[in-house]
Amino acid sequence: MKRFLLLALWGMVGCRAAVAPPTFVPIPTPTAVSIAPTVAVVDTAVPPTAAPAPADPTAVPTTAADPTAVPSPTPQVAQPATAVAWEPVAAGFFKPIGLTHAGDERLFVVEQHGLISIIQNGQRLATPFLDLVDTVNSNSNEQGLLGLAFHPDYATNGRFYVNYTGGNGETTLAEYTVSSDPNVADAASGRVFLIIPQPYANHNGGQIAFGPDGYLYIGMGDGGSQDDPQNNAQNGNSLLGKILRIDVDQAPYGIPADNPFVGDDGVRDEIWAVGLRNPWRFSFDKLTGDLFVGDVGQNEWEEINWHAADSPSGTNYGWRLFEGTHCYIGNCDSANLTEPIGEYNHAGGHCSVTGGYIYRGQDAPALWGNYFFADYCSGTLWRLFPQENGAWLRAEVGRADFLIASFGEDARGELYLLSQSEGIVYRLR
Repeated sequence: MKRFLLLALWGMVGCRAAVAPPTFVPIPTPTAVSIAPTVAVVDTAVPPTAAPAPADPTAVPTTAADPTAVPSPTPQVAQPATAVAWEPVAAGFFKPIGLTHAGDERLFVVEQHGLISIIQNGQRLATPFLDLVDTVNSNSNEQGLLGLAFHPDYATNGRFYVNYTGGNGETTLAEYTVSSDPNVADAASGRVFLIIPQPYANHNGGQIAFGPDGYLYIGMGDGGSQDDPQNNAQNGNSLLGKILRIDVDQAPYGIPADNPFVGDDGVRDEIWAVGLRNPWRFSFDKLTGDLFVGDVGQNEWEEINWHAADSPSGTNYGWRLFEGTHCYIGNCDSANLTEPIGEYNHAGGHCSVTGGYIYRGQDAPALWGNYFFADYCSGTLWRLFPQENGAWLRAEVGRADFLIASFGEDARGELYLLSQSEGIVYRLR
């Protein structure tokens, strides 16, 4: 993620040497079987010094939160949104960069230095759900605890998953389980099941989420620096610059038989989509299962990519051949590439896209069916709205005076904004 939390990269822009375009392109989905690959050895490096802890919040009782049935969204008449507002929900977080739910009314907030905190009854609980501060490497602006996802059967198996950078900057995927206290995880239950080395400290991706198919999707940046110098995003033998799709119900993890490149010796089986620079935040439409990916650009263009739930996987989104819809390196051949449904440039103080969600909540019917996203630096919020001709109409709907690090969604489909600079969680209205 070029400028997610990392404005220093602005000074790194330089001349680009001509590079021959790679030949890697998606192939048709083959017939395949389930596979369980070998996992890399866990790094034993000494963890870095912990980041400063947040201020002590006001304690509230850590009562158990009984899982509640999630109602099916009531269909609304979708109209393009014209404006949004936001209201504070809870404060006292240290660099909040992720928010999700476990199927009930609680909100789980990912804090970059290594805490997962709970918002219950409108307050941040004093005891964190999980403390990984001594495990997570958050030395660089784009490193840290970056992602959290609860298993679809969390109510019965208590399993959840985290994505963080390890002592040497490597992407680390681990599984944990909840303790007998529903508001506290079992810190000793951690099981690392996938390690992906990172050549640079930036472009770590970070988003993880379970799709409607029950598989875990993992967003991986291209490895960092600028111009993707190792051409990872178009290299089928690298897991960088991709979206991965794995089965966490197998040990150490399995490969879904219908992953698009299974059986191709030149492409890793875990890969589900290619050609991404830094898919910092992506989300699934809880009504349709469609996937929306905010991919951070390099010099000028930020983009939103879309994958319909009924479309074939194996999509190539074009980086580093293209930045958005604009030729970047290579011969500008767009064959076999999929263009974004939305893009914007850096004019007006914009710098880095923060991907969001389609609104499927109940509290704001006027927002139904609009996809909301933002720019990290300017605080500008936009919506994309689908047109009958297949295009998506973009319009500005608000501007916040804080750094929008992430969006989040609760079990009811209501949306949230996370202010990294203020440590505040807001609800979209």
